[in-house]
Formats: sequence, C-alpha cells, structure tokens
Amino acid sequence: MTLGIDTSGAVSVAVSDGCRILSRRMDERARHHDEVLLEMIDAALSEAGASRSDLTCVVGGRGPGPFTGLRVGLVTARSIATVLGARLIGVPSLDAIALEAAEGCPEAKTIAVALDARRREVYWALYEVSGEGSDASSRHIVRTFEPGVAAPADVASSLTAADVLVGSGAHLYPEILPPTGEVRHADAGFLIRAALSAEARGEDLTSTEPLYLREADAAKPKRRKSALGLGDRPL
Repeated sequence: MTLGIDTSGAVSVAVSDGCRILSRRMDERARHHDEVLLEMIDAALSEAGASRSDLTCVVGGRGPGPFTGLRVGLVTARSIATVLGARLIGVPSLDAIALEAAEGCPEAKTIAVALDARRREVYWALYEVSGEGSDASSRHIVRTFEPGVAAPADVASSLTAADVLVGSGAHLYPEILPPTGEVRHADAGFLIRAALSAEARGEDLTSTEPLYLREADAAKPKRRKSALGLGDRPL
C-alpha cells in the first residue's frame, strides 16, 4: 500500500492500493501541521483497514510552499519510509492539483495552476493534458513550464490562456487570475496518482527535496518547535 502526504498548503493524506484510493483526509484550516498530520495518517490508515506496517511506498509532496509547511510533510514522509523500509518518492504538489483539475474537466487540454505564495505572489506552473475520459489511468499531465514564482499580473496572460485555471492563488486574486475550477490545494490522493503516472513515463522521482523557489521560503524560522514527535509515537 502507498501513503501520500502533502503539506504545501492544506494538510492532506491518502492511502491507496495501486491507483485505487482507499481513504483520504484533508484539513484546509490547520495552522500547525505537525499537530494534526500524524493523527490524520492514523485515521486514513484505519479507514483503509491498514496499518503502517502495510505500507510499501510513501509519496511526499515537494511543494512549492513555505519552509515550515513543506518541512513537516517531507520530514514525516522520510521518517515513516525509513523506519518501515518503504520506498520514498517525491512529486511537485502542483502536479496533484493539475491532475485533479484535468480529471474534473475531461475536455481540457491545458491546465494552469497558481498557488498563494504570500508576499503578493503566486507559485505557478503550466501543463498539457493527454488522454480522454475522467478515469485516472486515461488522463495524464505533462509540465510545459516548470514551477515558478511571480506577481499575479506578471503571469496573468500565460495562466488565463489555459483551458482551466485552478489553485489557491487564482481564488485569492480572482480579478487578475479568474479561476475556472474549484481545486485550491493538493489532494494526497491525486499526488499518489500523479506519482504513478510520472513513473509510468519513466520520470525520476527519487528527489524529496522541497521546491523552495525563493530564499525566504528556504529560511528557517528563528524559533523552531521540536521535531514532529515521531520518536514518541510508534511507526
């Protein structure tokens, strides 16, 4: 079984058997990711009728996003994979959003994703969609522009030209980036599906380094809480 974890915006976890999603959880309101993530993982495993020992693969969302949020998810993913001896792979969180948008709009051929990057900027990427139908195995996304960060107005012409524009950044700046879909954050179930699709195309997913697109994103906060408490909880 596979566990997906994404903390680039909302906190999202999912458990799958292959591409079949058995359970998923998302909390868009959590401000302290480390306080809810492990509980959400345990709840998702329980709903799937599984335990951590059943996991053979862990997929971590690489962002982009702020330092603290990404760190919590990726450190948790690495820790669980290491303790269990499970395979660990990383996927840009934007890919999960694009795939969900593609599955929700079967006629779309191009997808634009814009996430809130704070500081009046957005993280963004562009995708082409291939395949027909809404089934996960028949819809595939390929990045045509790698993730970047910019002021909304600077990328508006590129993003609004896509068939579908989604993401928290589009919903935050609707006057500049009018959203044409409801997806706002990365869903860990689609993160897993994006990983399976990318692996089938032969992409290298071994890197689980976070995608920090600004130096400020990579800067550690001056005061940090202790790690995630993984040492105090059995894996």
